Amino acid sequence: MSELLRERHGHIEILTINRPEARNAINGAVSKAFAAAFDELESDDGCWVVIVTGSGDKAFSAGMDLKAFAAGEASDIMGATGGFAGIAQRDFPKPLIAAVNGSALAGGCEIMLSCDLAVAVEGAMFGIPEVKRGLMAGAGGLIRLPKRIPPAIALELALTGDPIDAHRALELGLINRVVARESLINEALALASTIADNAPLAVRATKRVMKRAGELPDADGWAINNAAFPAVFGSNDAMEGPVAFAEKRKPKWTGT
Repeated sequence: MSELLRERHGHIEILTINRPEARNAINGAVSKAFAAAFDELESDDGCWVVIVTGSGDKAFSAGMDLKAFAAGEASDIMGATGGFAGIAQRDFPKPLIAAVNGSALAGGCEIMLSCDLAVAVEGAMFGIPEVKRGLMAGAGGLIRLPKRIPPAIALELALTGDPIDAHRALELGLINRVVARESLINEALALASTIADNAPLAVRATKRVMKRAGELPDADGWAINNAAFPAVFGSNDAMEGPVAFAEKRKPKWTGT
């Protein structure tokens, strides 16, 4: 049985952690498989959006597989291209959507935080409980969480280790949607399709500018914003968009 499942829907790729019997915990094989998939998709011109999800109805991911860690797989789990699960330290250029099918705790929460957007089922739980085990969140949770939600709330989650449910996560702006379980993948695909309806070159530039400029003073942000303009405005897609609008038809994007 493959521990990584892949599906392609038009310009959208779905990557599924397929270890439901282990609550989709990340072992060396999963981390390396995800790293290889992301390496491939980064340069795949036909892939415009990626959805990450888990198998089953219990967990999106329980984080690191501690049994695998104890068995000597630490270097494969943490040292794959892109870091933990092949994603934690990766600067992936295309939009990433987490379809959270169950609890996203510890490293599972950090995988979700590595994505740009998130759709979650009713009953999903989010948290970084490492301090309860004498550890600390080491796959980006301490870096990304205070940028996604108010710092005081992020500190509370990190220092108490207590989780929050999907509706609280939505209220805080940590996730984008809460949906019925049976609708999860369709809702994630609908969100991905709305993004994929737009020009891919412009979408990637927009993500890059927002991710980088949002953490800088305005003057530095403007420099990044202005540097992105020539490639986008000089593209074939930049001509296609206005022409399609004038001709009252759907644009035919080429990503060039």
